[in-house]
Amino acid sequence: MWSGPRNISTAMMRAWGNRADTAVIDEPFYAYYLKRTGKKHPGAAEIIAGGETGWQKIVADLRTGPIPSGKRIFFQKQMTHHLLPKVDREWIVDLTNCFLIRDPREVILSYIKKNPEPVLEDLGFVEQCEIFNFVRERTGKAVPVVDARDVLENPERILRILCDAIGVPFDVAMLSWPPGLRDSDGIWAKYWYHEVARSISFQPYQPREGNVPDRLSEIYEQCRECYEKLYQHRIY
Repeated sequence: MWSGPRNISTAMMRAWGNRADTAVIDEPFYAYYLKRTGKKHPGAAEIIAGGETGWQKIVADLRTGPIPSGKRIFFQKQMTHHLLPKVDREWIVDLTNCFLIRDPREVILSYIKKNPEPVLEDLGFVEQCEIFNFVRERTGKAVPVVDARDVLENPERILRILCDAIGVPFDVAMLSWPPGLRDSDGIWAKYWYHEVARSISFQPYQPREGNVPDRLSEIYEQCRECYEKLYQHRIY
């Protein structure tokens, strides 16, 4: 599942991780991304030291490596902006791909609480469009797109439709989970997952108040253009 930052991607990982038949992996390219870009994220040195920084090894594990714990389904939570241009993308077509999108106004308003001066590449919308188009062109198949608001407004309906679209039986266990962190969480969980750690289900949708600052208006328009293209393909 390809998402950008400040989405419900971690809650979605909780939903899949609560299935008895599913193993999950949390942002496997994060250490590689941080090492290559030098981004000053919380805990960056620790993440790089504790993670895999060779993209070829990451790809091999995701594409052909055994599914952890002998599970049948391998849910891979991916950040689109972590897939830097140097990383070959052909491996993606061997997997079942789906996309998680969120209104860029809400993404930016959330993101600038942590980083007040993002650049376009930090938000992942352009990369998400590129990956989506690549998968469609290479597979010739419809690719499921899920909007975060739709999930929060009706989790069971959207998850049932998603499961049907990717050929996986729906499991009611996806609708709630125990609170707390997980061994499968990235080591960055202590910096970012406070709200998710307290959660036991998808939280009801709450509109985010406010407008994108004028200084980010150009970035917002570029993100919005990508979002609207993917929104046309959303399942609901």
